[in-house]
Amino acid sequence: METEVKNESIVQNEDEEISLIDLLAVLLRYKWLIILTTFGAALFAVVFSILSLKLPPEKSPLPNQFCPKATMLIMDDSSGSSSLSSMISASGLGSLAGLAGVSGGSSNSALATYLIKSDSFLDMVTDRFGLIEKWEIEKSPRANSRKALKEVLGANYDKDTGVFTVSFTDINPAFACEVVDFCVEKLESKFLELGLDKNILEKKNLEENIELTRKKIVDLQNEIKDLEYKVSNVYSAQNMEAISLQTNLLKLELEAQQSIYKQLKTQLELTKINLASEKPVFQILEKASVPDMKAKPSRGKLCIIITFAGFFISVFMAFLLNAVKNIKNDEEAMAKLKPAKKSK
Repeated sequence: METEVKNESIVQNEDEEISLIDLLAVLLRYKWLIILTTFGAALFAVVFSILSLKLPPEKSPLPNQFCPKATMLIMDDSSGSSSLSSMISASGLGSLAGLAGVSGGSSNSALATYLIKSDSFLDMVTDRFGLIEKWEIEKSPRANSRKALKEVLGANYDKDTGVFTVSFTDINPAFACEVVDFCVEKLESKFLELGLDKNILEKKNLEENIELTRKKIVDLQNEIKDLEYKVSNVYSAQNMEAISLQTNLLKLELEAQQSIYKQLKTQLELTKINLASEKPVFQILEKASVPDMKAKPSRGKLCIIITFAGFFISVFMAFLLNAVKNIKNDEEAMAKLKPAKKSK
């Protein structure tokens, strides 16, 4: 019994050795096919890479692409997150944000990611830089321009550092940098519109109101000067009384505006103190700079991949040709492949 088991194992080992030898024999038989195909693939990859590098970017089949980036710090504190839902609802984006998964418990970073990938934002970038004409999109220009822009416009948030990154990939580094800066500017404006950072919004409103109040004070002072000049040159007692009454009313209005101006200035200084002590929700850390090094493609990796692909294809072809040759030499196999004769 033991002898039979040993004999079977010996036969199996011999079959395995024979099969490996057969495989090696096939590779040796078609060695020149494998060598030439692999060499041809490597040569093609090198020539293709050199041509793609020498040709102008607009005509190159594989041009250098640059990817400038801008970084922002987006705070996701509890107070900001709890009030996010009401802010979005007030802005009229509630239903759209709900479809995108931005709800009351969502973070400011999630909102930033949603906004930069929204159709309205993509259309704004497309129209600003004429991407439909630049990319020569003719069929369904809006839908296809959004799809193409999403592929090159990147938005990434790092939860560990709280840093939000915006990037854009293009063959023109200066143009890509301009697109990134525009996106960051509009994203910051959108955060201000939504009122997520109350201190910044309050500071902006206070500065606008202070400027309006200052203009009113200057206008009132000029009107009072004009009336006082008229009083000094008017001889009619009736006209003088009316002018004096109007002057007194203007002085009361001037005092009220000056009081409002003082209160607004005080509030502005307090808001500035709060801004200095608290971190803003949206803060630009670093604007995009024109890159002087390509982001992709990696032509070295491409050459290696094409070379290995040529090698594996040549090995496959060697076994395929060997199998076809064996079938042709096998009369039984050829008989099976021949069409059956029709009986009369």
